[in-house]
Amino acid sequence: MDHAALDEIIRSRRTIKPPMMSDRPVSEEDLRALFENANWAPTHGLTEPWRFKIYRGEARAKLADALAMLYETALPAEDQKEGKADKLREMARLAPVVILVCMERQKVEKIRELEEIESVACAVQNMHLTAASRGLGAFWSTPPFIYKPEMNEWLGLEEKDRCLGIFYLGYPAEGQKWPKGRRRSVDGKLEFIDT
Repeated sequence: MDHAALDEIIRSRRTIKPPMMSDRPVSEEDLRALFENANWAPTHGLTEPWRFKIYRGEARAKLADALAMLYETALPAEDQKEGKADKLREMARLAPVVILVCMERQKVEKIRELEEIESVACAVQNMHLTAASRGLGAFWSTPPFIYKPEMNEWLGLEEKDRCLGIFYLGYPAEGQKWPKGRRRSVDGKLEFIDT
């Protein structure tokens, strides 16, 4: 294994929002790799709770309208921001692929819900890294209405299942520079306990 290559992928992964994406279709090969790698995320009890609903082509327009409608109806008016529904509509139309990231709750609930959510988050990280390694931009968005019962109803999810985000995917637009990253030193975030 090339450790330096892995380090580079992890450290160069960036959020690329739909306005920064081209309309170039994402290849089936890249999509398949993305989901196959997501499927290898850690999963307590081997529940594999991640589920993905993938919108491409004309289906994005239906999704765009639904996201805007859910924003306007699932959130109280005082929690809504001016123009946010229109932005949701635009984002879903700009990204060549829009993935709704869901968690299917284990029926017997042996595994804690938080652990299932963490597994899905690991799957999304695998998707982000796979996208970056293939020159794809990605953005994991979590607007508050996705956690509402109305979202579950629209998606046909069970009551204890969850939508955990909207994952926008596409190649960066021509001339779009890959964003530079920055992090504070890890040294202030470590505590070694040896005895």
